[in-house]
Amino acid sequence: MASISPVLKQATPVVVDHARGSWIHGTDGVAYLDFTTGIGVTSTGHCHPKIVEAAREQVGSIIHAQYTTVMHKPLLELTEKLGDVLPGGLDSVFYANSGSEAVEAAVRLSRMATGRPNIIVFQGGFHGRTVAAASLTTAGTRFSAGFSPLMAGVHMSAFPYAYRYGWDEETTVDFALQELDYLLKTRTAPEDTAAFLIEPALGDGGYLPTPPRFLEGLRERANRHGIKLIFDEVQTGVGRTGKFWGHQHSAATPDILITAKGIASGFPISAIAASAETMSKAWPGSQGGTYGGNAVAAAAGVATLAVIEEEGLVDNARVRGDQLQQGLKEIQSRFPVLGDVRGLGLMQGIEFTDPNGSPDTATAAAVQQETTKQGLLTLTCGPAGNVVRLIPALIVSEDEIATGLQRFEAALSAVCDRAQSQTGN
Repeated sequence: MASISPVLKQATPVVVDHARGSWIHGTDGVAYLDFTTGIGVTSTGHCHPKIVEAAREQVGSIIHAQYTTVMHKPLLELTEKLGDVLPGGLDSVFYANSGSEAVEAAVRLSRMATGRPNIIVFQGGFHGRTVAAASLTTAGTRFSAGFSPLMAGVHMSAFPYAYRYGWDEETTVDFALQELDYLLKTRTAPEDTAAFLIEPALGDGGYLPTPPRFLEGLRERANRHGIKLIFDEVQTGVGRTGKFWGHQHSAATPDILITAKGIASGFPISAIAASAETMSKAWPGSQGGTYGGNAVAAAAGVATLAVIEEEGLVDNARVRGDQLQQGLKEIQSRFPVLGDVRGLGLMQGIEFTDPNGSPDTATAAAVQQETTKQGLLTLTCGPAGNVVRLIPALIVSEDEIATGLQRFEAALSAVCDRAQSQTGN
């Protein structure tokens, strides 16, 4: 009898019967408020009727039209619709299946376009689990340990993580930019550096927004040295942060943008976008894939972009994100174990710390498990696993955010009460 790999550990014990909107209905008969959205994937909520209808219609037309053999209309339409929301100058798109594939395509393109070998990443970044993507990932050793040698040519620089350093944001940004300049003097010369690769907000690294001035500092250095600036918008893109793209909280713009996750409401599709000039420097045969740009996923992507526009979901993510963060900060004022609350839009992280400021992984894990018992699905992240992350769908309502906050606080209270009773304090 076959079974699923034992390495794949579920974050919750829930088995899904069906799901609609912000709610997952388990086979246990319980309705769970879903603040995980498949790790930021079901952007328009579960089974949005317009997404379901677009996919159903496409399945009846053609399921797989391999896009280097024959072209299909959904991919052409998705490309046109993406052109309406992509940053200026990014007018050429390549499609793949997953974020990891898109990351590797972006790295390959940057090396080919510049003729340079090295990539600079930033501490805490998550870019995937395939060999090259894992080589670029520094969000935790679990993503890259055990299958060395990793891809060569990767250098890591400091990320401006103000809470970790105990500094204000301005001081931390100055430090991180100075460390980058030092790296360019000591490890990888600018003329050997193809790209800077960064998330506009760290995902698995701890749900940390990247300060706008740091992104702008990267843009200035990229311009000065002829380095490509790659923004990994796999998790931050498509309205998640209250802007369509996470980098739009700054004045910086990318040379290459990576998108996946929320672009098709749960169907597997990813893409990189660059200028036609940059994209044309990819070598023949360097881009492709059997399933890339799948017709059903592309149709879902077209419908997703339409729903986001028609229902004002980017603005809803901003408004509901403000509500969520304000509520979390109020809870933080009552629970000292919550060291930091931060995030952009509907991408919020709560860092648990001991009184001495060290990571409190045990409490974060206990709260994440307790939220399920309270009918709220959450996840953890961060190198120490001490950050609980909340990722509601972009369609989440004011009442659902309020319910989520109530359930999170109930879980937190239950865990803290148990800990207090065990210590006898």
